[in-house]
Amino acid sequence: MRHLARNCPSSRKPRASFPSADAHGSTPRNAGTTNLSTTLYIDAAAQLALTRRLDSLASNLANANTTGFLGDGLKFDSVLSATGATNVAFPIAGADYISLAPGAAHRTGNPLDVAVRGEGWLSVMTPDGPAYTRDGRLFVDPAGEVRSVNGYPFLDSGGAPMNIDPSGGEISIAVDGSVHQRGKAVASIGIFTLDAAARLRRYDNSAVLSDREATPAGNFAKNGLMQGYLQRSNIDPLTEMSRLIEIQRAFDHISACLSMTDNAQQDSIRSLGSQA
Repeated sequence: MRHLARNCPSSRKPRASFPSADAHGSTPRNAGTTNLSTTLYIDAAAQLALTRRLDSLASNLANANTTGFLGDGLKFDSVLSATGATNVAFPIAGADYISLAPGAAHRTGNPLDVAVRGEGWLSVMTPDGPAYTRDGRLFVDPAGEVRSVNGYPFLDSGGAPMNIDPSGGEISIAVDGSVHQRGKAVASIGIFTLDAAARLRRYDNSAVLSDREATPAGNFAKNGLMQGYLQRSNIDPLTEMSRLIEIQRAFDHISACLSMTDNAQQDSIRSLGSQA
């Protein structure tokens, strides 16, 4: 992974250097000689972008052990500013996004735990409408309602709250979400897929709300359930820690650049004063 800025702008001809989009930001196009004020703007913009990325990493690390949690990401953009004959790219933090890569499944042996494969989601009914989650910890209350760890009713394939007889015997859950007790189908856990263009926002620990209606899943070999398993978060703590270190280094480097630019400005002021 590359640093946000490898070379600090010099006091005479400050130049800006930023990483490629797969690191911390977008590579500026046609970055040339800039004045000291422009250098300050570039460094300040980079610090703001890094602060947003730091917030994202902090959230990811805090939820690394949260069942079904999907990590935060941050897209970076650049804004071109005309400076004389030179275009300078200012890095800015773009839109937040949720990484939809599934976490690894781990065996629990609990018959009321289910892990969703592929692009599938479970659905729960919240006060804000249907939410979608990959946290498959099912709880059956004394009334037979199947609820999430946060107390929301799980929805069946038709979008209605699920019910299972607590005294109906051993529970078996098939890959398509059908629930059996004593050899009879008694319920069906809803498995859904979300539109690729849907805008998602977080809800509680690991659920999301979608601005588009979900679609019942059909390819259960790809998007089905695994009974007795749970899906871990898709966060790799070692990778996130490595990124955190890189961001700290980038902060230190930009701080040094700001200090050098400030010193250069002071030198220029003193030089002008002595010539007056």
